[in-house]
Amino acid sequence: MQQLFISDLHLSEDHPRLVHGFLSLLQHYQQQPTALYILGDWFNAWLSDGDPGEWLLPIVKQLRAFTATGNTVYFLCGNRDFVLGQQFLDRFGGQLLIEPYIYQWQGLHIRLEHGDALCTDDVAYQRFKKIIRNPLLLGILKLLPFYLKKRLGDFFRKKSQARQTTQHYQPIDVNQAEVLRQIQGINLLIHGHTHRPAIHEISPTQQRIVLGDWREKDGQAQHGCAKVLLLRSATDIEFFDWQF
Repeated sequence: MQQLFISDLHLSEDHPRLVHGFLSLLQHYQQQPTALYILGDWFNAWLSDGDPGEWLLPIVKQLRAFTATGNTVYFLCGNRDFVLGQQFLDRFGGQLLIEPYIYQWQGLHIRLEHGDALCTDDVAYQRFKKIIRNPLLLGILKLLPFYLKKRLGDFFRKKSQARQTTQHYQPIDVNQAEVLRQIQGINLLIHGHTHRPAIHEISPTQQRIVLGDWREKDGQAQHGCAKVLLLRSATDIEFFDWQF
C-alpha cells in the first residue's frame, strides 16, 4: 500500500477552495491502495469533536468513501487542531497517532511529527504549548459549552494572526541540532508546520522531508497548490505539487 503524506491544510468554513482541494485529493486516490497520513493543522482551528458545523459533512462523507475501498487514514495533531481526537476520526474509520510516530515500511525507519517540537528556538511558543496542552487544562476546556470554545478559538486565532502580520515577523524554522538528535536511527523524518517545503539530505541514508502548506493561489496562478509526498516504494519517492 502506497503512503501519502499531507499537512497544514488549515481547512475552515471560510476557505471552501481548500476544502475542495482536499476532497479532490481523496477522490483521486480513492481507488488506489493508499495509506493517508495527515500530519497536523488539518483544520485551521479545531474546537471540539462535537463540532456541529454542516461544512464538515462533505469532508466526513468523502472520507467514508475513501476508507470504504480499503484505504486508511491516520491523523497526527498539530498546533491548531491538537484537541481533535479519536471520536471524530471514528466517524470514518480513521486512527489517531501520538507523536512522534515511528514505524518501519519496506525496510525504512520513518518518523512522523507535526514539526513544531523541532522549532526549539521559538521559546515563547514552546512555553505556550506546554501550558495549553496540560492535561488538566485540556480536561477543563472539553467541559466548556461549544459557544465558549468558539470564543476562545477566535481569540487565539486573532493573536496568532496579529503575530504573523507584524512587520518583522519571520516563521521560526527547525533547530538543526534538534533535528540531528531526533533523526538518529531514522531514514525518513517527515513533518510540516514550518511552511518551508523541501527535501533535506542529512546523510547518504537519511532525509528530512518538509511538507508544504495548502494555498488557495499558487503565486500568480489561479489554481490552489500544496506540496505533498507520495511513497510508492522505498526507492520510488515523489515530492510533488498537488494542484486544485
